[in-house]
Amino acid sequence: MRVRCWLRTLHQIKTPIAAAQLLLQADGASDRPELSVELLKIEQYVDMMLGYLRLDSDSTDYVLRETDLDELIRQALRKFSWLFILKKISLDFRETGRRVVTDEKWLRFVVEQVLSNALKYTPAGGRIRIYGDGQTLVICDNGIGIREEDLPRIFEKGFTGYNGRQEKKSTGMGLYLCRRVMARLNHGITAVSRTGEGTLICLNLSRTAPMVE
Repeated sequence: MRVRCWLRTLHQIKTPIAAAQLLLQADGASDRPELSVELLKIEQYVDMMLGYLRLDSDSTDYVLRETDLDELIRQALRKFSWLFILKKISLDFRETGRRVVTDEKWLRFVVEQVLSNALKYTPAGGRIRIYGDGQTLVICDNGIGIREEDLPRIFEKGFTGYNGRQEKKSTGMGLYLCRRVMARLNHGITAVSRTGEGTLICLNLSRTAPMVE
């Protein structure tokens, strides 16, 4: 009952966020891109909380079907377009040409979380690359990277690591939720990173990926 109450409340919060975004578009969002970005951040936090509650809810529904991976990626990229522009971050998106069996809504949630992190920790003028490697979707950046001692723990609940403590931008929930979602979808997620060089996140979209939970 309590979870359903929180879910309803968070859905209600999304309504004024969507209304504000529509008003900005009607008023010319290009004149106030910073406001669009701040609304996006609020929406991301709400989506994160919704994801957390839904994963622990008995009513979580997964609809597994063939999905156009490139279109899913494009939808996520459109959502973050203003952040790319404001930070002058270049994008190298090589279409995969793949269709995968997955839950479109939940996989897009993961892609958005990974993109959000990449944009957050990549300095202005940096680059983000997205490409396919067999049955794996790779999202990598040339940002600040993750310390070697932190890397084994980045998928733990609440873990922020050195970067999160320094930047004060991390909740320690994004990658934790990504790991849980990917496990539920019978996919996999791994990370490779070097301090000062960037981070590479691999999403194994094979339906034969080992279950984590």
